[in-house]
Amino acid sequence: MNNYSITLRNLLPKEKPVLFFCIGTDRSTGDSLGPLVGKKLSEKGLPVFGTIDDPVHAANIADTIEIVKQDYPDHTIVAIDAALGRDIGAIKIKPGPVKPGAGVHKQLPEVGDVHIIGVVNIAGFMEYFVLQNTRLALVMKMADEIAASCMEALKTGEGEQDDGSLRLTTVV
Repeated sequence: MNNYSITLRNLLPKEKPVLFFCIGTDRSTGDSLGPLVGKKLSEKGLPVFGTIDDPVHAANIADTIEIVKQDYPDHTIVAIDAALGRDIGAIKIKPGPVKPGAGVHKQLPEVGDVHIIGVVNIAGFMEYFVLQNTRLALVMKMADEIAASCMEALKTGEGEQDDGSLRLTTVV
């Protein structure tokens, strides 16, 4: 088990099911981190809002948050988003909500009981241009690491996943 999965596991209450809320768009290389993670998690049968095929982005995030609040009130929400910063390639897992759009100075609703951000490029100036010109290889490598860590965090000691009543649920 890697440090990311250990950190995430320690932040997740065992008595609540988990839902992943992956934020971003496939129209910007740097901002595709969340949807790429969402695709990988959904392919493994984990409950996800936000994939490459059905992304959660600035135009639909408020409505999607309301759907999750209404339909999944008992779930622990793990929000996943790309970020800009100085430590490119860093993955940070913290308690509390993520602030989507902060790196590009957008005011969007916060979401998540726990959040995971991946620093995909440098912050400071021309943020939209920087996101558009982020290396896809870095984003994909980070998406692989985050998805694997999320899956590992939900496993029990023998490599078996927790039963549905413990953490996993199906999103329709």
